[in-house]
Amino acid sequence: MPEDINVVDLKRFSHDFKKVIGSWIVLVLIILVLVLVSTCFYSVAPEEVGVVQRFGKYLRTTNPGLRFKLPFGIETVKKVRVTRVFKEEFGFRTARSGVVSQYISHGEEMKSESQMLTGDLNALDVQWVVQYRISDPKFFIFNIYNPTSIVRKTSEAMMRLVVGNHSVDDVLTDKRAEISAKVKEKLQKVLSKYKCGLMIDEVRLKDVTPPPKVKPAFNEVNQAKQEKERMINEAWQSYNREIPKARGEAEKVIQESQGYAVERINKALGETKRFLNIYEAYKKAPDVTRRRLYLETMVTVMSRIQRKVIIDPALQNLLPLLNLEGGRIR
Repeated sequence: MPEDINVVDLKRFSHDFKKVIGSWIVLVLIILVLVLVSTCFYSVAPEEVGVVQRFGKYLRTTNPGLRFKLPFGIETVKKVRVTRVFKEEFGFRTARSGVVSQYISHGEEMKSESQMLTGDLNALDVQWVVQYRISDPKFFIFNIYNPTSIVRKTSEAMMRLVVGNHSVDDVLTDKRAEISAKVKEKLQKVLSKYKCGLMIDEVRLKDVTPPPKVKPAFNEVNQAKQEKERMINEAWQSYNREIPKARGEAEKVIQESQGYAVERINKALGETKRFLNIYEAYKKAPDVTRRRLYLETMVTVMSRIQRKVIIDPALQNLLPLLNLEGGRIR
C-alpha cells in the first residue's frame, strides 16, 4: 500500500509540475509578444520626426504618426523636435519668463560674453539673442556632439567680428538691424559649412550699453550729440520757414514788377498810338483839332478845381465885389 501511495503522489506531482510549467511558458510567451509589439511599433508626435538607426547606422527619417521598426534593439529611434525654436541668450539670462520677464545680467561668464571692442577701439556691453531650429535631423544627430556649445561659441565669435568692423556710434544707434542681419548671415554660413543641421531664425540685439566705468562719459557725449541734433533741427526748421517765405516775397515782387512793366509798356504803346491818331487828325484839320485839345484839357483841369470864379477880362472893379474872408480864391 505505501508503494501505491508514493506512485500516486508522484503522478500527481508530475501533473501539477507540468501545469505550472505550462503556465510559465504561456506567461513567457505573452511577455515575449508584448515586448515584440512594444519594440516593433513607435509613435512620432506632430512636432517631431523619427531618425531610425539599424545597429547604430542611419537608416531613414520618419514623419509623425504610428510607425514600425525591427524589434529587440535591431532598429532604434531617436525623436527630434524639428518645429521647436531654441533660444540662446548672450550677456544675460532669463530668470523668469512671463508677461513681465525678469533678466539677470551679472556674473563673470555673462560679462565675458557681452564685453567687446568696436572698430574705433571703444568698449561696449552687447546683449543679444539667437533663435534657431533643427533643419536636418540626420546632420543634427550624427555630425555634432554639443549643438548648444557650437551655437554659443560660433555666435559669440561672429558677433565680435561684426561689431569689430563697426564704430561705436553704428552699434549704439542706427546700424543695429544691419549688424544683426550680418551676424545671422555669417553664423548660418559657418553652421552650413560644417553641416550641423541647424537653421538660424533670428539674431536680435537686445541691449547695447557702454561699460559702467565709462557710462557717464558716454552719457555726456550722447547729450552733446542730442543737443547738436536739436540745434540742427531747429536751424532746419527756421530755414524751412524763412526760405520759402523769402522766395514767396521775391516771387511776388518779381510778378509785381513784371505786371508794372507790362502795364507801363501797354500804356506807352497806347499813348503813342493816341498821339499818332491825334497827329493824323491835326494834319487834316488843325484848327478843329487844336480847339478840341484845348477844350479837353480845360475840362480835365477845371474838374480838379473845387472853387471857381469866372470873370470878364474887361472887368476892373473886381475886388470890392468878392468875399475874400471865405478862403483862398482859385
